[in-house]
Amino acid sequence: MGKVRELAKLAAATQLLPAMEGGEELLVGGQAVIEGVMMRSPHAYCIAVRKPDGSIATHRETIHRPSERHKIFRYPVLRGLGTLGQALTLGVKSLKFSADTALAEEQAGKAEDGKKAEISPWLMTANIVFSLGFFIVFYKFIPLVLTTALKERVPLVGNHFVFNFVDGIIRIVLFVAFLLVLSRWKDIHRVFEYHGAEHKTVFNFESGQAVNLENARRFITLHPRCGTSFMIVIMLISMAVYTLIPFDSFAARMITRIVSLPLIAGVSYELIRFAAKHQGTLWAALVAPGLWLQKITTQEPADDQLEIAIHALDQAMALEKQNGGELVIA
Repeated sequence: MGKVRELAKLAAATQLLPAMEGGEELLVGGQAVIEGVMMRSPHAYCIAVRKPDGSIATHRETIHRPSERHKIFRYPVLRGLGTLGQALTLGVKSLKFSADTALAEEQAGKAEDGKKAEISPWLMTANIVFSLGFFIVFYKFIPLVLTTALKERVPLVGNHFVFNFVDGIIRIVLFVAFLLVLSRWKDIHRVFEYHGAEHKTVFNFESGQAVNLENARRFITLHPRCGTSFMIVIMLISMAVYTLIPFDSFAARMITRIVSLPLIAGVSYELIRFAAKHQGTLWAALVAPGLWLQKITTQEPADDQLEIAIHALDQAMALEKQNGGELVIA
């Protein structure tokens, strides 16, 4: 049962990954995982997970920004895809490490032939395939089906612009409902607490104050550069993009909704990047819905959870400095 439970938590956390992982090239950022936090600097990351005995399991590696490895990711829209791709890749690795740590603790001394208890590659692949399929069905297929059915009852929905507006609203409602349902699960609620710990620690770092438990406690859990905000921006941008696509058949609409995903993600990245550099009305309008939703996806952490986030950041920063990196607060 332990492995089934960990797989269920892993599947749920994977679905939340885009909402938990920031989509920008930041000085520091992070992501909540199962009983832990992943923190990253420009050229390093560290995953810290609290074990049942109170000790901390860590894994850290050096990384390079996509734009530093491949020139193609220096161009607008494409740079967003590179950044998001790397963020999701690190997110999946971090979730696997946290799930493996929990599984190893639960099955300590029970593994046959001395084999390490962990999520096998094929199970991890199956989890990713399932998550991708769930995303397409839940956020693309179901809203399209519901809007098409509504069009039969309400003629006004047959209008191309109204149809895509209603489709977008249904998508957002499903997203919020999904978050609310998952938040009722105790294990995922703890992930949201670690998400709050990650935000408090990032705020602490960005303030220029010494990063420690006392200082981190004082900050709020709602951060404007959270993946939750990015998800809302993507959903709003998709409404506009779908309106510009002149297809009205169900099949054509479904195909374009899948094919246009990379473009929408890239455009959303550029919009947030621009707004962040020119903070004002546009920035406030973009981040406000995400801040509201973070009241679901972030919760007030306990001190031991804050300690995990701080430990992960300290380890990532130490590795950053070992490789010649120097972070300066603007």
